[in-house]
Amino acid sequence: MKYIHKMDETEKQVGVFLELRKRLQSGHLVLSPDLAKSASEVDVSCGPSCLQIKTPGSLVDVQLPVGVSVVADSCREVPGAARDGLHMRLQLNSDHVTEVVPSLIESLKAQKSYWFACQSCGESVLMERVFLRVLPLPGGNWNTLVDDWCCHPDPFANRKLLPRKEDCLLGDTFILLNWDCESSETMTKEPKTTDTLISQDKDLKQKSKQNDKVICKSCGALLGEAISPDTLKLYITEVTVRLCEENENPSVHNRSLYVENVIAARLVELSTTQSTFRFSVQDPSGKAYILLWLLNTDTLLVSSMETSICSSALISSQDSSCTEHKSQEASSVIKVLYLPCLKSQHQDVIDAWEKNIGVHQIPLPRKTCHDVLEILSRSTATLPPSMRTMNAFQVAFMKL
Repeated sequence: MKYIHKMDETEKQVGVFLELRKRLQSGHLVLSPDLAKSASEVDVSCGPSCLQIKTPGSLVDVQLPVGVSVVADSCREVPGAARDGLHMRLQLNSDHVTEVVPSLIESLKAQKSYWFACQSCGESVLMERVFLRVLPLPGGNWNTLVDDWCCHPDPFANRKLLPRKEDCLLGDTFILLNWDCESSETMTKEPKTTDTLISQDKDLKQKSKQNDKVICKSCGALLGEAISPDTLKLYITEVTVRLCEENENPSVHNRSLYVENVIAARLVELSTTQSTFRFSVQDPSGKAYILLWLLNTDTLLVSSMETSICSSALISSQDSSCTEHKSQEASSVIKVLYLPCLKSQHQDVIDAWEKNIGVHQIPLPRKTCHDVLEILSRSTATLPPSMRTMNAFQVAFMKL
C-alpha cells in the first residue's frame, strides 16, 4: 500500500512554505522556483501580526497570532539549499503561548454530567453520565515496575483494573466505563470475526481470546471494545463529549482533522506530564503500526505547496498577466518524525524501539492507526522535498 506521495519527473511543487519557531525566535521560508529565483526578487514586509511576501508572480499575506512578529530586514538567503526552491531565514519576535485544547482524557472531571456521541455520525451513545470517580490508569509498563520494586509476588498479576459503577478510568487514548442497560440501547457488541484473525500475523492468530468490538447502532462505526461483560472501553478518537449544561450538541467534525487534533493534543499532554517524546502507535493486539518522535510543539506553519503536472501546454507563472494574491493564516502545529512499521526497511530501528521502555505506547483501533498514517503522509507530501526526511524517519506536521 502506498502511503507517501513521491514526485516523478513530470511533477513539481509550486507555492510558499513558512515554518516559524517561537522558542528559537527564527523562521524558515521556502519559495518554489516558479515564484522566485533569487532573494533579490523577494520583498518581505512586516506589520503587527502580519507578514507580506511579494514575488514577481504572487503576493502572499500571512496572518500571525497576536504577539508574534517578524523582525524587519531580517530575511536572508540560505546558500547551497536551492534544490527545491529558494530557502531563506528570518528572525522572529514572539511572546505568544499556544493554548492547546485539552483532550477528552484531560477534560473529564468527577461530579459533572457528560453527554457522549459517536464521532462519525453525531448520534448520542451515552446520555447524562455522571462519574463519582475519575481516576487515571497506571502506565503501560506498570507490571514491570511492580516486579522490579516489590519484594513479594505481584498482587495484580493476571488481574485487570476495571471500573466500578459510576467510575471512569483514564488510559492514554481510551476510557473505561461501566456497561449498563443504557449502553445496550445505543451500542452493540460484535465478536471479532475469524477472517480478521486470519489476515493478521501468525502470533495474532494464536490469540484465542479476542475482545468483542463495540459498535454504534446508528451508523455501525467502531467505538471501542468490551474488555469484560460489564466494562466498556471507548477510544477518544471515536467519540465526542460535552457537558450536559452546554446548549449545542456534539457536531460531526471532519474525521481526518478530528483525529489529527486529538492525537496531536495527546502527544503534547503526554510529553509534558511524563517527559517522553518517543511513541509507538499500536493496534489493539499490541502490534506496532507507526513509530512517532515528537520534535517540537512551538511551531507556526504556513504552507501553500501544491503539486502540479509540468507540461509545455501549461502557462508558466512568468506568462501570467496578473499577480496571484493569496491570504494564509499561520497554524499552531507539532513537528514529528515518523516511521511506518509495515514492511519497513528499517527493522533494526523498530526492534530497538520495541525493546526501549522509554518509548510510550499509544493504542488505537487498527483503522484509526491507518488514518493517522494517512494524515502524516499527506503532510509529508506538502513539504519541500529536501525537508521530507531525517535519517531513517519521515517528517510531518500535525495541527493542534
